[in-house]
Amino acid sequence: MIPADLLALLREFHREKLGLRERHVAVARLVSDYAFNNTYQYIIAREDVHLQWLEAALAEMGETSPGSVTEPQLAARGRKESFLPLVDEDAREAEAFVSSWRARLGAIAHARHRIMLQVILGETAEHKRFFDQMIAGRTDLLGRRANGPGPVGTGNGVLPVRWIE
Repeated sequence: MIPADLLALLREFHREKLGLRERHVAVARLVSDYAFNNTYQYIIAREDVHLQWLEAALAEMGETSPGSVTEPQLAARGRKESFLPLVDEDAREAEAFVSSWRARLGAIAHARHRIMLQVILGETAEHKRFFDQMIAGRTDLLGRRANGPGPVGTGNGVLPVRWIE
């Protein structure tokens, strides 16, 4: 694979991974379950690291602006409407992303970039497993709490905003 083709491939991978990350941010805003929201926050943090790796690889190849993707606007859900259909969509999208990119890795001769993409795909497959576990109702996705199943005194909910100043 010539450098120009590798650069185009890394750009495309970055754009798709960034699209997944932005989708996960939008869904996380609608996930009211404490354990599930924490899992989304974990996934988003890992995706931020993946994007940093990709942006460093692109910069090394002379790419100054890897591009951007806007966060999708998801309709607000009613109080009794489940967010699980959104989680199911995320599981399907993660699986499709991994499947389509695994098939393309063999063409990458640059070992460091190929291994970086393999690690990202492996972690994305792990994210898909998290989504599947959410759909199954598992709440111990990131481990078990020492003091019981949920945060003390909060009613197992999450705050309506990510950061409080």
